[in-house]
Amino acid sequence: MKAVGVVVEYNPFHNGHFYHVEQSKILSGADVVIAVMSGPFLQRGEPALLSKWQRAKMALLGGVDIVFELPYAFATQKAEIFARGAIDILAASGCDYVCFGSESGHLEDFYSTLNFINTHQETFDHHIKKNMDEGMSYPRATSSAFQELRPSSQMMDLSKPNNILGFQYIRAIEELNLSLTPLTVARKNADYHDQELSSTHIASATSIRKSIFTNNGQLDELSSYVPNTTYTELVDYKRQFGQFLQWENFWPLLQYRLLTTDQNDLAKIYEVEEGIENRILQLVEKASSFSEFMTLLKTKRYTWTRLQRLCVHILTNTSKEQIRDLSDRASYLRLLGMTDLGRQYLNKWKKHSSLPIVSRLASYKGKEIELDIKAAKTYALGFEKAYRHIALSLDYKSAPMFITKKEE
Repeated sequence: MKAVGVVVEYNPFHNGHFYHVEQSKILSGADVVIAVMSGPFLQRGEPALLSKWQRAKMALLGGVDIVFELPYAFATQKAEIFARGAIDILAASGCDYVCFGSESGHLEDFYSTLNFINTHQETFDHHIKKNMDEGMSYPRATSSAFQELRPSSQMMDLSKPNNILGFQYIRAIEELNLSLTPLTVARKNADYHDQELSSTHIASATSIRKSIFTNNGQLDELSSYVPNTTYTELVDYKRQFGQFLQWENFWPLLQYRLLTTDQNDLAKIYEVEEGIENRILQLVEKASSFSEFMTLLKTKRYTWTRLQRLCVHILTNTSKEQIRDLSDRASYLRLLGMTDLGRQYLNKWKKHSSLPIVSRLASYKGKEIELDIKAAKTYALGFEKAYRHIALSLDYKSAPMFITKKEE
């Protein structure tokens, strides 16, 4: 059985994701789709709208056959580390292909760009450093450095979020010398950062989340933009947990952490660099919400995304030492769910797996999974008291879910 891999967050699973899954099957001719999906906290430094278990179920009902969790140590990182961890897991799970969405839509653009940067790596790095010394954020410094090298029109736009991730996926495949074949699908209609629901049936996850929170959790206007199975899961989740999560749910916890942490201890937290701990401690008392805190904290040098990731690490008390002590390669496969076809695949493939498959936390004692457990517990604290005990027990009580074809 051939497998195609996808790297996802599904926050939540929508019609654009369904299109991506379908196109991945068509382009690859694969029998099964394997998703590696971020857990409770995401690459842009945000808490997931709803738990990884519900998002995994949405994926399985939407055409994915197996869902593995992308560990916290990769999921809450800049693009190159995020991509490296995800690609490593897909390769370890036996995927023949990886298919990603991009603004470019042309695979040759990625290889041309990679070859160009590799050829000019020293100059490229020099320009990045120069731009950052002038106060630019890392993403802007990288994009600007690329343009300063005057690449040809065959190069892609590295300022676009999905192009950036796609580029890093292909770079990871090359650097890790993996036998994965990359494929790409052009994004349809909605832009990654679109804030408003479009007039078509495809909208960005950003606009869907905005609709949920601006409409006080009401879901009615989303029915055109998500599969029926997703809509049903969203309604059921709201009924079960009473709310969807965003950063504001965690603001009292984050503020408490900062108000009770001194400068030296804060400097030990992962991604707290260049004395920003001083600015953080100066501003934390002035803000009455997470959004206000971020607005005060934001500078030209630090993007909103990087600051959010930094706040996630503060919230979970993740230190530089903890991340430094971990391998830069995947060391386990945390199984969240599968279809009957996915189960058939796993039964045949697991004998050849180079990594252990973790289906229950009690079955795996590796210290590297401790960050995932801590992140899940922290995430549970965002719920109101009435639902918190349910959320806290999910990681220990939940076995990988099984979705039959009849349920799909």
